[in-house]
Order: sequence, then C-alpha cells, then structure tokens
Amino acid sequence: MTAVFGKRRKPSLRKSSGKLPFHWRMTLLAAILLSVLVTVSNLTQYFFVERWMVRQEEAKIRQDMRELLNELLAKEIQITPGNETLLRLYLERANVHGGMIRLLDSNGDTAIIAGNTISAERIPLRSLTDLSPGSVLYEDGVLAMRSPITIFNFQGTIEMVRSMEELERLIARFFRIMIICCGAALLLSIAGGRLLAVGLIRPLRAMNATMKKVRQNGLQERMPVTGAKDEITALQTMFNGMMDEVEASFGRQRRFVEDASHELRTPIAIMDGHLRMLSRWGKHDPDVTENSLRIATEELERLKGLVDNLLLLSRAERTEELEPRGICEQPLTVLKDAADKQMMMTPEYVVNVEAGMLEEVSIAIGEHELAQLLRILLDNAVKYSGEGRVIAIIAELDVDQVRLSVEDRGVGISEEDIPHVWDRFYRADKARSGGQGGYGLGLPIAKSLVRRHGGDIVLTSELGVGTKVTVSLPLA
Repeated sequence: MTAVFGKRRKPSLRKSSGKLPFHWRMTLLAAILLSVLVTVSNLTQYFFVERWMVRQEEAKIRQDMRELLNELLAKEIQITPGNETLLRLYLERANVHGGMIRLLDSNGDTAIIAGNTISAERIPLRSLTDLSPGSVLYEDGVLAMRSPITIFNFQGTIEMVRSMEELERLIARFFRIMIICCGAALLLSIAGGRLLAVGLIRPLRAMNATMKKVRQNGLQERMPVTGAKDEITALQTMFNGMMDEVEASFGRQRRFVEDASHELRTPIAIMDGHLRMLSRWGKHDPDVTENSLRIATEELERLKGLVDNLLLLSRAERTEELEPRGICEQPLTVLKDAADKQMMMTPEYVVNVEAGMLEEVSIAIGEHELAQLLRILLDNAVKYSGEGRVIAIIAELDVDQVRLSVEDRGVGISEEDIPHVWDRFYRADKARSGGQGGYGLGLPIAKSLVRRHGGDIVLTSELGVGTKVTVSLPLA
C-alpha cells in the first residue's frame, strides 16, 4: 500500500499578511509606500544628475576641440616634422589632466601625441575608428571626440580623449549617498508608518474598549469624543449616537415587556382566582358560580382585546415603511358611519361631523384603515371626555392634503404627558384601569397607520378644556 503525499504549499504573502495585526499591516503599508516614493525620487535625481554631469563633460570637450582648431588655424602653424615641438606645445596646452590628444595624418598614423597618461588598452580604437567626425563617444571610462583638420597641405584628424575616472568616482560616491539616504528613509518610513498606524488605530481601540465596557457595565457606556472636528470625531459621535439609539430601543423594549406583562397579569390573576374558588367550594353555590363565570368572561374579553391590539400594533409598525394601499373615494361616508357606530355604542355621547368639503374628495388611505383610525380616535375621546358629552369630527382641505380633527371637551391632558401619549401602554390618567381607560395602545396604533400612508398626526390638549387630535393625510 503506497501513500501519495502532495507537496506542501507555502503560505502566500497575502495569507501571511492577513494574519498580522491591523496596526502592523498599516505600518508595513505606510513604510512600503513611503520607501517606494523616496527610492523613486532618489533614483530619478541620481540618473538626472549623472546624465547632466556627462553632458557637461561632452559640452566641455566640444568647446576645447573648437578652441584648439581655431587656435591652430589662426596661427597657421605648418604641421611638418620640424614643427613637432611647437605643435606639441599647443596640444599640451589644450590637453587636460588625465587626457590625451593625438594628431593623425591622412593615413591614420600618429603624427604627434600629447599626454600619454591613458594607456593604449583603455583607448577604444575600434570605436574611435568608427566614430564620425564631430560626435562624442563615452565608453569604457573614457570620453573621446575626433575632428578633421586641414592646414595648408596637411589633411588629417585630431582625436581628443579624456579619462572619466574622476567623474565616475564622483557619481559612485553620489550613488552611495543615495543608497544611504534610501536606507535612512526606510527607517524613517517604518517609524512614521508606525506613528501613523498608532494614530489611526487609537480611536478603534477606544471603540473596542468602549464595547468591552458596554458588555461589562451596560449600555450607558460611551466613547470619549476628541475636540478636533475631523472624520475620527465624526466616527466617535456616530458611534455614541448609535449607542444612544440602542439604549433607547432596549429601554423601550424593556418597558414594553414590563407593561405588557403587567396588563396581561391582571386579567389572568382575576380569572385564576375565581377558577380556583370554583374548584374549591364555589361550584356548589349557583350565585357564586354565575358571578365568577361572568367576571372570568369579562376578563377574558379584556385579555382578547389586549392581544388583538398588540397584534394590530405589531402589524401596523411592521408595515409602516411599506407603500400605502387603497384609496378612500368616499371619506365623508366613512366619517358619518364611524360617528353613527360610536353613538350607537355610547348613546350618551353626541358625535358631530363637519366635513361637507369631502363630498367629492379622495384620500390616499383605504376605507378600512380610515374607519379603524376614526374608531381609535373616537374611542379615545369618549374615554377622556369626562362631563363633556359632545365630540366633533372636523375636516379641512389644504393644497394637497386633508386635515381631520377629532375634538372633545373633556378633562384634557397635562403638558408633561403630551410627549408620551404615543408610547405603548402609556395612559395620561394613571388612576384609570385597563377596563376604564384602555390599554394605552390606541394612539400608537393610530400613529403607525398615519405614518404608513405618508401622513402626520398631532395632539394638542389643555387641562380642563379638552383634547384635539389632528390627522393630516395626502389627497389621492
């Protein structure tokens, strides 16, 4: 039995770098980026300076060649074997340290040579032979130029050759300085990248520490905000704002659970008490049995009403962001039906409808939703009317919307209670029980219905005067 072993793959650079902490990745990234920038900048300067220095030497050798030719032609010096000393003097004077000047006849033989510090092996003879007159050659550490010369009966060529060793040493020294600067820039880049990464990671660490505190101490913990107005401060402010919303949401959820539990516990406790009484001894007494069954039935109806309202509120809030459905083409009829049904259920109250302008108007809300909204508002007005037995439904037309107001002349709501009437299970009159004053779910349901259809709802009230709820809905 043979086993086949595959080659072990080496971890890629990307996978390895992914295991590094974020601040080290930022450090490496900043260091590499800065190093590349410095290296490219230094190399660009190096090649530019090197080329500039070589061109300066080329220009100088051309200038020296022109001056030498002009001087020889101006002096009309005969190039003969008897004038070798004078010619060598002119050539030596035109020659520079570390260079050489040769005067060649028409056959290419050396007539006069000045300066022999450059060995014959270093002179690129092949290249000089192929070198066109007037051009400059830079090769093998020497700079060479040749030019034709004609004086009287002499026709030949002048070759000017100069050593570039000193220039190349200077360029090499400059290159070493560039390398040292690149190394120093690399170290500075690492240090600067480290400082940059630490500065960037500091708010993230603070956020992480705040999250740990939130886990340990609760949602009241917040991230410290710096004084500078920058993106980091905006991130810190946004994080704290999100934590405020989360804390408020958890608080609302906790209050909802507590209020719902309280409202559900009361009818359950009453039914449990009467059923236990019947099971122990009350079932033999017809009066006790009848009374307990009546009370249990009433509390069961209360419990069913509470559950129905909770489900209705949940559906309304779940669909609040959806597109509104339905159009009420006869809102006046819906308003009158709602008023008639309310007076039928509570004959001691009078509901007046003042909405004649809605005769031929359509509202962007379904008839069922509008009837449900009016039933909630009328029920709320009846419960808090007190001695005022008259309720009014008033309609007003605006440019692109209709305003429906339900007014009562009841006990009113205090100013400090008005902002909370939209909260679930909130009742302005704390003394009322669920059976008398409702469960505090009507207005939250009404608000969700109105918001779903692109409208708005506002409540104004004054103690001892009455309450007015105004609903604004767009026209269809």
